[in-house]
Amino acid sequence: MSTGTTNATQPAGEPPRRLQAQSKRHGEKAIRWALASCAVLSVLTTTAIVISLIGPTIGFFEIVPVDQFLFGTDWTPQFEPPSFGVLAIVVGTLNVALWAMLFAIPIGLGTAVYLSEYASPRVRKTLKPTLEILAGIPTVAIGFFAVSFILPEIIVPLWPGDLFGGATGKPFMALAAGLGIGLMIVPIIASISEDAMSAVPRGLREGAYAMGATKMEVSTRVVFPAALSGIVASIVLAISRAVGETMIVVLAAGSTPNFTLNPVEAIQAMTSYIAVTATGDIPAGSISYKSVFAVGTLLFLITLVMNVISIRLVRRYREVYE
Repeated sequence: MSTGTTNATQPAGEPPRRLQAQSKRHGEKAIRWALASCAVLSVLTTTAIVISLIGPTIGFFEIVPVDQFLFGTDWTPQFEPPSFGVLAIVVGTLNVALWAMLFAIPIGLGTAVYLSEYASPRVRKTLKPTLEILAGIPTVAIGFFAVSFILPEIIVPLWPGDLFGGATGKPFMALAAGLGIGLMIVPIIASISEDAMSAVPRGLREGAYAMGATKMEVSTRVVFPAALSGIVASIVLAISRAVGETMIVVLAAGSTPNFTLNPVEAIQAMTSYIAVTATGDIPAGSISYKSVFAVGTLLFLITLVMNVISIRLVRRYREVYE
């Protein structure tokens, strides 16, 4: 009797509801296993990278003392006798990243505020995808742009000749690479920050407007603090991207390890040393070969620390809305 009732209420030509439910459950299980496989693959890939770095790095520190590597300021691994003071290229990396962030943070956050609070929906739909195209431009193209346009057409004419030694006649400098990297990471800050600001509930804005606040006050005193966790995450992600950039630094900043934050001096970053040295011209197993892995391990640890800091900041400033 119950079977007849079920068949009568079910549309003709469709499988029984119990079979439909089982099919849905099997589909959900397949999706769950696929997503879990992606997560496991990411962990295994990271583990494999760490394992590949550990062996040569340990071999390097069996020859070079750790304190000499971490606290020395002379980086001349190809000279005789060699010197492995990594601070010279660490400071070079920070030099480029500093100028990149000074350029990208104001422009990126200003763009995010405009897209979130001022732009019309039509302008936002056009401007945001266009802005994100910058993130897809090959970094080697941006590096050539920094060398051929940013340095001779912007920095040299505008930089005072008596400030930090002047910029005229220098083919490489940290500032050119920093501006090139800043141009590359503007979309990262702008896009993620705009997403965080757009996620702020409309009620917060309407409440502020009801109390007589202007659009600027709502943007800076209501929306910006409410979206601070996403904004911080975008900035830390951009810093990690700037620290790990290679081609722009190789082309625009040069390969001279200088222990300086002078923006108009040629420098060598950690990534550029790895790119220039790991070209097959050095014998495998030599101290210079192992130094590439030691620098790579240090760079990995730096980005890991930055990501941990990012997670803590996001959790601290996260706003939960119901």
